[in-house]
Amino acid sequence: MTIVGILLRVYLFAGLAAHKILWELLKRGHDQSSQQNAPHNTPFLQIVRAGKIAVTIGLFVQLFLPEILPITDNALVPRIVGVFLYTFGLLIAILARLELGNNWSDIEAGLVKPNHMLVNQGVYRYIRHPIYTGDLAMLLGFELCLNSWLVLAVAILAIPTIYGAMREEKVLAETVNGYRAYREQTKRFIPFVI
Repeated sequence: MTIVGILLRVYLFAGLAAHKILWELLKRGHDQSSQQNAPHNTPFLQIVRAGKIAVTIGLFVQLFLPEILPITDNALVPRIVGVFLYTFGLLIAILARLELGNNWSDIEAGLVKPNHMLVNQGVYRYIRHPIYTGDLAMLLGFELCLNSWLVLAVAILAIPTIYGAMREEKVLAETVNGYRAYREQTKRFIPFVI
């Protein structure tokens, strides 16, 4: 592996670690009283949480493995695109998470707190689910950086993410003042597109 390849993997590792650490720190600072009524141990939630942990561990492990069945012999273009998508996704997800503040809950919990407020500023001015968009872009970029066919797995992960977003929107429209109008004014994942 070249020095550029090593530096790329260090960058990917640092981004994943920063993302995970920030999420955990913000989760701990999150109002725990709102989570008391959350269904913590249903079989579905346990499976989703286990899946999230497995994916996270798998990503970290993948950084230490050699390329197996690479997409292309000359990975310069996929890696350049990958770095852009990874960086963009990481920044959007982190910025959106900070903007959401105490209104945030894990995708599997799908909680809407009694004091939940509409967030429609910053990235949320343009799309309703920037954290999901950022995370998927980050994963897509990660796999392109590693020249891995696992880039196709991102499409598979997109399916439950889209389902979760739709389920979340239904609850928000019923419980958060102004959400229906906000939904009409913004796109779900990509500004001005979808």
